[in-house]
Amino acid sequence: MQSPPPRSRALLTGAAALVLATSLAACSGGDGRGDVAKGAETTNSPAAAGAASGTPGTPAAPADGKVAMPTGPATTFTKARDTTVGPITMTTLTGAKSGVSGKVWVWLPPEYNDPKYAKTGFPVIILYSGGQSAGYNTYTDNQLPIQAADVEMTKAGKAHPFIMIMPVQNLDSDEHKALECSDIPGQPKMGTWMAEDVPAFVRANFRTLKSRDGWGLMGASTGAFCSAKLALQHPETFKVAVPVDGYWAPDSPLWKGHETERQANSPNAMVSQGKADVRMLATAAGGTPPEVKLVKDWVAKAAPPLKIDYYEQPGGQHLTSDFKKMIPNTLEWLTHNMAGPTAD
Repeated sequence: MQSPPPRSRALLTGAAALVLATSLAACSGGDGRGDVAKGAETTNSPAAAGAASGTPGTPAAPADGKVAMPTGPATTFTKARDTTVGPITMTTLTGAKSGVSGKVWVWLPPEYNDPKYAKTGFPVIILYSGGQSAGYNTYTDNQLPIQAADVEMTKAGKAHPFIMIMPVQNLDSDEHKALECSDIPGQPKMGTWMAEDVPAFVRANFRTLKSRDGWGLMGASTGAFCSAKLALQHPETFKVAVPVDGYWAPDSPLWKGHETERQANSPNAMVSQGKADVRMLATAAGGTPPEVKLVKDWVAKAAPPLKIDYYEQPGGQHLTSDFKKMIPNTLEWLTHNMAGPTAD
């Protein structure tokens, strides 16, 4: 079933950019580019399932269908869906700092429940989908089967086993009420929810790496905007970001009358400020020249310590089907640029 399409965006124009014809293989060894959401409902996680049943990755079946995570507080998760590589769970998170309440989906790699990893912390990727993402996240379904790809690549030694967190991005499906992963004056504090409440929730409930070296962001289209923006604003929390086929200028109607705040939340402005020591991989659809120019222009403005790799998908279009094709490459890049599972 196809999720709502990504929000359409007018691509920006500008002077010719530095042409960074870097291959993704080179990117993985070099310097590093979604839709974020609002609230979180989580379901039966592999960790909870494995701990309850005694077999890693095997879902438990409590009478009420709910499972309390064994490594966290009293947060209750319900099963959202089964996958071939373990269940995706969901919970509703009301942020202590933001006051925002929204859905969050969680997937844990099989290793999380393996007794050999009982005292191991895992790296975390927060995934943002395209479009308005109010009540859904495309990384939870077969459109973007990143969980299965991670298991396969982990077995091949090409990827870390990542904890994957998939929040919603907005509280309303109306694009005129887009919150753009930001604290827009007079609106719900979605930026605080995403950058502070969601990571705090993950640390409280799961075995994660304490260092920012184990924390990354990735998203496509609108989610790319969110991943880039949040990494630039919060380098103390996130080491890397992979914005897939993104745009860089906030354009929600809710910014009207708040231009100073809009600019403070603009990746287009932050990329050249030289304040964020993060690494990104920015991708563009090679079959869409305006997007290629938009992304290249943005990459060319990056000021140290920010480092951005660039990858252009040959013949690619701004479509979920092409975002899917880039999953293996982006997982490999994230693995090269993030810390892996680490024992206490």
